[in-house]
Amino acid sequence: MPSPAELTVDLSALAANFRTLEAVGGAPVHPVLKADSYGLGAVACAGRLMTEGARTFFVARASEGEALRTALGPEPAIYVLDGCAAGRAGRLRAARLRPVINTAVQLSDWREAGGGPCGLQVDTGMNRLGFRPEAAPEPFEGLELVLSHLACADDPAEPMNARQRDAFAAAAQRYPGAVRSFANSGGVFLGRGYAFDALRPGICLYGGGPEGRPDPRIRPVATLTAEVLQVRDVPAGETVGYSRTFTAGRPTRIATCAAGYADGVLRSYSPAGRAFVAGELRPIVGRVSMDACAVDVTGLDVAVGDRIELFGANRPIDDAASAAGTIAYELLSAITGRVPRVYRD
Repeated sequence: MPSPAELTVDLSALAANFRTLEAVGGAPVHPVLKADSYGLGAVACAGRLMTEGARTFFVARASEGEALRTALGPEPAIYVLDGCAAGRAGRLRAARLRPVINTAVQLSDWREAGGGPCGLQVDTGMNRLGFRPEAAPEPFEGLELVLSHLACADDPAEPMNARQRDAFAAAAQRYPGAVRSFANSGGVFLGRGYAFDALRPGICLYGGGPEGRPDPRIRPVATLTAEVLQVRDVPAGETVGYSRTFTAGRPTRIATCAAGYADGVLRSYSPAGRAFVAGELRPIVGRVSMDACAVDVTGLDVAVGDRIELFGANRPIDDAASAAGTIAYELLSAITGRVPRVYRD
């Protein structure tokens, strides 16, 4: 049976975004697959990206890397951004994963376990993970990649972007022969001076724009739909949903749809959220509940069994995120395991 809510993943669009990012950035794309490819399914996404030529991937957790290694086999290089956490060096080596070394302790643990290919992160201003430039280690055996992360790449006018670029260029000079990776999704669009040797995009692969708004160069990849469970007429003056947050100002036709916060539809979708139904964008009204949301379909031909689109080709994910007061990253990664992923190529 079709599920009441489904997340459809367009793998051809994913591949098109991969090619676009390579063309814009002018360097190879090393995709970020962390958080199960931002909720879209890392194994399926990685398989399609390997068809496009990708051979280096990034994940956040060792467990994510282990799952990919099992699915993809020995060929791709898989870097773990968390690095080499205490006691996990043997586990990383067993799965032929490459830690991105972030601290002196991680470097020591990796060497004591036998070392091997790895990366190194230099913190150029994000103050999240990595060595400060002045504390970065001397070159060492096994180092194949050096990276840093942009804090404000979604704002091209932010002066910090250039400061971080210059700091990274200076730090990376200490590691001749290591691949230099700096540009995330937004960084790809800041200009070729940010590309260095390898691009490291995430959200733009999966359909989000580089500046947190729709970009015509990026194709939508994910479409979240939900089935209409019931259609009812609500008289003027009556309310819809928990806490009576919506009052019908006129006779209103309401479609109750099978997607709620247990599926990853954020409560903050209401009151500014919209859904695409019967060829129109219509407001989500009342509180989003655990298993359902309500959409105003007054004047539309909508019946039980029809489907609404919460984001996708007709409701760009960046617009949906903005209406919910968040970003596309959160909308995608919030979709729960209850929602099946359906792959199209």
